[in-house]
Amino acid sequence: MTEIELEAENKAIAQEYKELLRISYQTLTDEDKKIIRKAFDVAVDAHKDQRRKSGEAYIFHPIAVAKIVARDIGLGATSIAAALMHDVVEDTDITVQDIEKMFNPKIAQLVEGLTKIAKVKTDQEISVQAENFRKMLLTLNDDVRVILIKIADRLHNMQTMGSMVDYKQAKIASETLYIYAPLAHRLGLYNIKTQLEDLGLKYTEPEIYNDIVSKIKETKEEQDEYIKSISEVLSTSMVNEGIEFTIKGRPKSIYSIRRKMKAQNVTFDEVYDKFALRIIYKSNPHDEKFIAWKIYSVVTDHYRPSPSRLRDWISSPKSTGYEALHITVMGPKGRWVEIQVRSERMDEIAEKGYAAHYKYKNGATEEHGLEIWLNQLKEALENSASNAVDFVEDFKLNLYAKEIYVFTPKGEIKSLPKGATSLDFAFSIHSEIGVKTRGTRVNGKLVPLNHVLNSGDQVEIITSVNQKPTSQWLDYVTTSRAKNKIKNVLNENTKKIAEDGKEILTRKLRHLKITLNETTTNELVNFFKLQTSLDLYYRAGIGAIENQQLKEYVAQKSNTLVNFFKKTIKRSPSNQTEQVQKNEISKKFDMLVFGTEQDKLDYKLSSCCNPIPGDEVFGFVSINEGIKVHRKDCPNAISMQSNYAYRIIQAKWIDSSQEEFKAILKIKGMDILGLTNNLTKVISSQMNVNIQSISLNSEAGIFNGQVTVVVQNNNILKKLIDNIKKVDGIDKVTRVYNN
Repeated sequence: MTEIELEAENKAIAQEYKELLRISYQTLTDEDKKIIRKAFDVAVDAHKDQRRKSGEAYIFHPIAVAKIVARDIGLGATSIAAALMHDVVEDTDITVQDIEKMFNPKIAQLVEGLTKIAKVKTDQEISVQAENFRKMLLTLNDDVRVILIKIADRLHNMQTMGSMVDYKQAKIASETLYIYAPLAHRLGLYNIKTQLEDLGLKYTEPEIYNDIVSKIKETKEEQDEYIKSISEVLSTSMVNEGIEFTIKGRPKSIYSIRRKMKAQNVTFDEVYDKFALRIIYKSNPHDEKFIAWKIYSVVTDHYRPSPSRLRDWISSPKSTGYEALHITVMGPKGRWVEIQVRSERMDEIAEKGYAAHYKYKNGATEEHGLEIWLNQLKEALENSASNAVDFVEDFKLNLYAKEIYVFTPKGEIKSLPKGATSLDFAFSIHSEIGVKTRGTRVNGKLVPLNHVLNSGDQVEIITSVNQKPTSQWLDYVTTSRAKNKIKNVLNENTKKIAEDGKEILTRKLRHLKITLNETTTNELVNFFKLQTSLDLYYRAGIGAIENQQLKEYVAQKSNTLVNFFKKTIKRSPSNQTEQVQKNEISKKFDMLVFGTEQDKLDYKLSSCCNPIPGDEVFGFVSINEGIKVHRKDCPNAISMQSNYAYRIIQAKWIDSSQEEFKAILKIKGMDILGLTNNLTKVISSQMNVNIQSISLNSEAGIFNGQVTVVVQNNNILKKLIDNIKKVDGIDKVTRVYNN
């Protein structure tokens, strides 16, 4: 570079620095300015030999990020200093400790948080990527400002991505749409979210992006004219009402137009609300709500509103803190127009998000803000059992979620993500209530636990001390808070059983003169074809590992050569038709194992006899459908056993979890008074069996019924049938194998 160019560049850098101080949202004290100046000097020195791909001095990047942090996000001197130095530790010899000595622990902590994130290589596969996001989100535990600065960094990178190679642009853009845009949205930074989404679209679908941009330009004059005509009508009336306001029209973002085109499968011209009007009014805190509805009244005097599209986020703000009144009205020429009504305070919160919150919270500190959301997030982060990809998926779902508002029985309002179920609601009140939920009532009616809630529902939770979550509950909930809690409880139960199982196994092996140590455990896990030691101990705990099997393990251990031959020589068919001993059917079942080696194989339960755990069964190797499992007394069993003996494999049920199975019972009897009542009493109250469906009819004094019950195993079903037979008037109870 020539002397003149260098001088011009230095001048430009100084200019940028002055602008940074001038545009700051917060009022900077002299002390603040000193800190920012010092951080600026450190950054200039650290990056003095670096240039960006576009050729400009690298220092322009940290300054640009600091400007976004200062003006658009509205943070104070600590964050501005950290933004200026966010790449210093990574690119130079300066350490976090040096920064702590030069500045203070807080700035050092922020810089360290930003460095930790930057150092992960992003070109590896998705799981590393997910792990990276997870690390980034974990820094929320320390300080949310790390994420805010990271979002600013990402925004500037997206704005200056022009000189990068295509595949990198697409990769960074997808990642932005995947996590950074929703994050910005969740932190209330709507302006930044919109820019990130539009830029994301520009690099992921350039043709579509350019097409929409050019169409917006084409229709700009006409739209400005249209907005002006509405503005004039409304302005006159509002002035008459003595309201102080500003009114501005704005096109909807390119990304949101694209999303509408996709979702509704329409062209650009068919997207009906491509722009919105925003009315921002002056008000003291006391009159805010009153004036908003006064404006609503003015708007609806002139234009007819769509009642289904009225959004009142003033009475109940979004959990991001967003407050506004959105009214969609039918404007001139039969076009829908969205009108957003906000006070100046609401507008500031919508633009600045986090920072404006505490400004209006009477001098609260920067650490306040989105306390509730961050606490929920921390709860999700602390459950590190799920893998990183699942975690990011869950997190993303919660980020994008539109919200619904439901009421407790006492009339308190709770916000939940759209699609949340009544069981999610129980967990949102308190995880202890969630875990003990036996049933739920919505608007006074009993509903299933997976009932999807709507805004305005009033939800009551019925709890029971004996209730425990089952693995099915994971399908009943959508919020990660509920999922994590259910997983934790299920894991705890497994761990408790496993602890007892370990002692049982140790005792049993001692009798066989074997010590339970790491080697033995690994050998046993392999011997039983399990995944982990926890599986092994759990099976021992529920009594699924028998002494005979342990003796076989010992024999195998002492004679590996014999074992080798056993594996090599194929099993003869005669072994495979061995009868399952009746006394082997214990009270708890769930897993089907095949052959004398008790292999776990893929199978299907055959529909001709619908076997359930505890039924005596056998496996039949079919030609196209793999192993089909039949009951021993299946109508087709005899012909299979006589014609295809070589295809039959011994099978039995072992072990148990809280698995449940359906069985259908046909009931016949005399139609006497109170029969239905007695029947359901026996099933539900005495036996505690859930009835899934019931159909009863009577004709000329004869009673016919079909009941579908959900049972754990065959023993319970047999006992149930016996008890039903004892009911006065019942003549016959049979189990049906085909619905």
